[in-house]
Amino acid sequence: MAEKAVVPVGVRLSTDIEYRPDRVNPYRARVRWFDPATKRRLSLSEGKADEDEAQEWLQSVIEAAQAGLSPSLATMKLAEYGDANMNLALRGLELKTLDPYLAGWRMRVVPALGHLAVRMITNGAVDRTVQNWIADEHSRSTVKNTIAVLVRVMEQAVRDGIIKVNPARVTGWQKLYKQAEDELLDPRALALPDWETLVALADSLVAASHDQYRGWGDVVIFAACTAARIGEISGCRVGDIDTTQWIWTVRRQTTPAPGGLTDKGTKGKRARKVPIVEEIRPLVAQHILSAGPNPDARLFTGPRGGRISTAVLRDATHWDDVVTKLGYEHLRRHDLRHTGLTWFADAGVQVHVLRRIAGHGSLTTTQRYLHPDVHKITAAGAALSAHFTALRAPRSLPSPIVMTR
Repeated sequence: MAEKAVVPVGVRLSTDIEYRPDRVNPYRARVRWFDPATKRRLSLSEGKADEDEAQEWLQSVIEAAQAGLSPSLATMKLAEYGDANMNLALRGLELKTLDPYLAGWRMRVVPALGHLAVRMITNGAVDRTVQNWIADEHSRSTVKNTIAVLVRVMEQAVRDGIIKVNPARVTGWQKLYKQAEDELLDPRALALPDWETLVALADSLVAASHDQYRGWGDVVIFAACTAARIGEISGCRVGDIDTTQWIWTVRRQTTPAPGGLTDKGTKGKRARKVPIVEEIRPLVAQHILSAGPNPDARLFTGPRGGRISTAVLRDATHWDDVVTKLGYEHLRRHDLRHTGLTWFADAGVQVHVLRRIAGHGSLTTTQRYLHPDVHKITAAGAALSAHFTALRAPRSLPSPIVMTR
């Protein structure tokens, strides 16, 4: 159970900031106060990157104390608060519901938001986190259960007086799945502009990763050049690559599941063939050589040989920080697929062939990748067809005139 508010309004706090140049976060902000119950002098401190951050932290503690919250409760991280109050937050739930809720908390909420103080979690932070879960291709039920446990924990924080409004009560997130399933209304806007930008992105991600693992950059380049999903790349085996015709038969994908990652069929439940362009053939050949003679060996793995996922790629390469520094803060892992399909379309690949490469169920989805000028031309053709249809339509005869006496 979390510590109850023990700092009544008016209790005096003493604060200071100490500069320690030998630390990663050299500015230590510290607050001290007397606990009225125990008569003991207590203190709380936290390291910050600069003096402004330290001042902001102290101000937040002071404001919380003025509202009657103890500094330790006001600055408590979400992971710590949730673990201490989970029984209260989940009271009344059936046993069969507890497992998916607790899994959502452990596997998604804590890694994404657990490092933040409960009072610092905003609606925007929750919105972006939910979008990341959807981009990481978690199922609807998984995201629903994860949001539900977060809502319950934050609701307990409301009861404890830490926050006034529950920021986890997000709405409209189901619509994001519809967009993901239908791709996006304007996927071209999310595509990288050219090959040089793609290579620069891959190199930057490798440089930011632990031990500069080159495999992360290879996955990124392969994804953009094949217009494939990260899960499909993880599911690719050596035997799926035809090095005679340089064609990849996409048969499976790696997806999150209870207990970890698992392999299953492709999103459309059908295998599809994707060309491997000349620019990435040496890369693919090197991975085939490294994988060995087993046709069931994975073409791409993590640095320790494990399966990869879009979330693994994001965390291992510090994706969000890297793309922001490069000026592509909107870019998500799935946008590599948008990049590849946009490039194929701009290269003049016919729309029905592009649809097969993408594995789209609807031609309308594929057409969104065509250049706007092509859209105008096809729209003109559709208008002419509609005109011919109108001309061929039988004309209705006028109603007969009925004579009355």
